[in-house]
Formats: sequence, C-alpha cells, structure tokens
Amino acid sequence: MEEKLIQQRKEKAKKLLEKGVKLYPNDFKPTHRVGEIWAQYGETSEEELLALKKTFCLAGRIVALRRFGRAAFIHFQDATGKLQAYFKQDVLGKEKYEIFKLLDIGDIIGLCGHLFRTKTGELTLLVEDFRLLTKSLRPLPEKYHGLKDIELRYRQRYLDLIVNPISKKRFLKRTKIIQFVRQFLTDREFLEVETPMMQVIPGGALAKPFETYHNALGITLYLRIAPELYLKRLLVGGFDRVFEINRNFRNEGIDIDHNPEFTMLEFYQAYATYEDLMALTEELIPQLADKVLGTKKITYQGEEIDLTPPWRRVDFRGSLKEIGQVSEEILKDPEATIAYAKKLGAKLRPGEGVGKALAKLFEKLVEPKLIQPTFVVGYPVEVSPLARRNDENPEITDRFELFIAGKEVANGFSELNDPEDQRQRFLQQMEMRKIGDEEAHPIDEDYIVALEYGMPPTAGEGIGIDRLVMILTDAPSIRDVILFPHLRPEK
Repeated sequence: MEEKLIQQRKEKAKKLLEKGVKLYPNDFKPTHRVGEIWAQYGETSEEELLALKKTFCLAGRIVALRRFGRAAFIHFQDATGKLQAYFKQDVLGKEKYEIFKLLDIGDIIGLCGHLFRTKTGELTLLVEDFRLLTKSLRPLPEKYHGLKDIELRYRQRYLDLIVNPISKKRFLKRTKIIQFVRQFLTDREFLEVETPMMQVIPGGALAKPFETYHNALGITLYLRIAPELYLKRLLVGGFDRVFEINRNFRNEGIDIDHNPEFTMLEFYQAYATYEDLMALTEELIPQLADKVLGTKKITYQGEEIDLTPPWRRVDFRGSLKEIGQVSEEILKDPEATIAYAKKLGAKLRPGEGVGKALAKLFEKLVEPKLIQPTFVVGYPVEVSPLARRNDENPEITDRFELFIAGKEVANGFSELNDPEDQRQRFLQQMEMRKIGDEEAHPIDEDYIVALEYGMPPTAGEGIGIDRLVMILTDAPSIRDVILFPHLRPEK
C-alpha cells in the first residue's frame, strides 16, 4: 500500500515539473512564524483583522488537508506551532489552484496572505500566493493512529516529531532544562569548560568503557565514562568552580534508565563539602521545575511528587534496615550480608566485599521505594573510590545520592584530595580488575601527580540530565528524552 502511495506522489512530482514548478527551491523568505501569529493575533477580532491590511508570509509542512472543489483548508505547522490556511480558486486563479491540487499532506510550502476568522471563529490565513518548497515523496503516518510502533518512533524520530506534539514538547522542555541549569551555575560564578571525550585512561566512574584506536599516536583510547578526573585537575590549576554538560559513554546494558551514550552535568566547587552541594541541588531542581513547568508539584507515571524543599535525608545503612527491611543481625555480619545479597539474586564477583553487597541490596530493596526527593548519605568506601572518608567513621565516605521517583538522579561527595589515600584506593581497584572486574578504576598516575601538587578541599556532583528530563516530562523511558537513542540494528 505504501509503495502505491509513494508512486502516486512521484507521479504528482512529475506533473509539477511539467508545469514548471521547482520541487526543492531555496529562495522563499518567511516574514513571520506561526508562534508569532498566535502571540500577536490569537485574540484579535474579525473586524480588527480585516482592518490590518497586512500581508503575512509563512512556511511550514502540510499536516491536514480538506478539499471542497474549488476551495480547500489546510493545517500547516512550523517549529513554533500550527495554523489553518484557506485556498480559494477565485483568489489564486485557476492555473495556480491546479498546482495546489497536486500538493499532499507532508509537503512543505511557503504561503502569503491576510488573516481572517472563519464562521467558526478559527484564526486562518487567506492564501493569496503560495510556493512548493519541498515535495514529500512518502506519506506521513495516519493522523489518528500516529506511530503505534514505539521502536519506530525512536528509529524515525523525525516522523515522531512531526506527528506527535507530546514528543516535540518534551524535547523543547529538555532544551529549556539544560539552558536553565547552565544559567543557574553561571550566575553562581561556575565556569563552563570542556574536557576530553577520548581519554588514555578512563576514570571517574565504575563502568566499562568503549575502546578505540588512534592511528597517528599508535595508542588505544577510550570514550570517557566521566569527566571527573579532568575537571578536578582544573581545581588543582586554580579554577575553583567549574562545570561541564556533555556526553558520557558506558559500554553497559540498555534499559528504560540506561543508554550507552547519555548527557551528564558535573560540577565542582572548592572550599565546599557534600552538604553544601546537597543544599545547592535542593535549590536548583525546585527552581528548575518552577521555571519550566510552573510548579514544584509534578506527576511521574501516576505518582504525585512534591519537589518543595527541604528534602528527606536518610542514612545508607539505616535505609536498608528501615526501608529495605534487612534485619540488624544480617547488617552486623559481613558474611551474612553477602549471603543475603546472593540469595536475592545479586551477582558478586570474587573479591567483592560487604560494601558491594550492601550496594546491591540497596539497589534492589530501597531505591525503587524512594519516590519523593530523598538524599541518601554515608556510602561505603568500597563503592566510593574517589570520595573523601568520613572523619568519624572511616568505613564510609562523605557522599550522597539523590533519588526521585525511584531513580538515581545525582551523585555527589566531598572529594578525596589525599594523594596517598587515592593511590591505595586505585591499587585496590586494580586488584579487582585482575580478578575480572571490568568496571574497576585503572591507576591514573598523572591524576595522582596532580593531587600531589595540591587540590583544595572540594566537593563535586554529577546530575544525570536525561533522567532529570524523564522525571520533569513524565517520560517512561530514557529513550523518550534522547532524540536518537541507540537501538539494535534492524535485520
């Protein structure tokens, strides 16, 4: 059926060429956009529109078409909105109207005319002249059924954006979210920087990297899993507030919360602690919601969430007992903790200790229940190789994670700036690599050298932009907020 429709469109294209109509010209200049028309004249009366005596030239894609013999209505849309237009043979002339009859839904046109209101009161452009700007050779998805195949929406995002207003609005909000975050930090004297995407030694997170090879240098390079170690080098260099919003790459599984390529905000502040960054985050996200959504109270997948601060704060081990219902007897006994984690399906590699087991239990038993904004603090050293040890309890770190709607949204900590402690942590990670942990940190000797020059007391944080956008736009999957998510190739 689709092939037949494509052939019909190609035949129309041929007829247009025979009439001297260019199929893909590039010399039409709109004077207005649809959004401007609605903003300026959306409430203007019919009498006032007639008195304007002003010609408007717009351009957009035909998304609906109704013909009535020698007259027709279309709806066309540009990036800013949708508007109705009225074509009439008596106005355009027979020859021009014959050209119009060869147009299809999906074609992009330029059109000029006057504004008026129909009998039903709809703001409409009376077309006095038009031009075909792009001939569409494939039919758009049928209006009322749209793109039923969710995977097709991801593969052909351009169609999704044309026919699905919700999807388009979601990505517009994504842009506004990133713009707000950037301005929020800039207003607080953070300097935006860029650090390498390709790194000789991947670090800054526990994850498996993607690997490539540089022919000229003759070395293996890795797509970065995090910018952390480079951003902290800048703290050594004297920049005391830096941030970066950019891509990270992790060679891991794909699910509703994970994509191998994703957007991360990381920021670092000298002479600050993890407590300071919790306060900053508690300020950032509610203000962001207010700005983009107009409210601090949102709904995510049916759950009512109140972003109004202050947010709940819970201890990591305490949350396992109180929320995860893990008994005190198990939590006191490292071997019992590891056995219980395995019993619940956690996969622990040889050499992974109680800290890793606790993290697995937390992920399974606690994380999904943290619906309202919650800071979890006091993570074990074993799963926090770059975080500063707590002064009172050296088994844990000055670290927090933020959870909203059962998702980890942010991870922050007071940074480890003791080069000897950092070297020992790296060596422990190397032992884990030897027994098969591909996510463990390799030793970055240059980073240790940088620490030996002296990094000021610092706190740093990473916020997953994609997950934050998911929550603020009620998107069920990370693929709904990434324009072109990674998918298995079609056969």
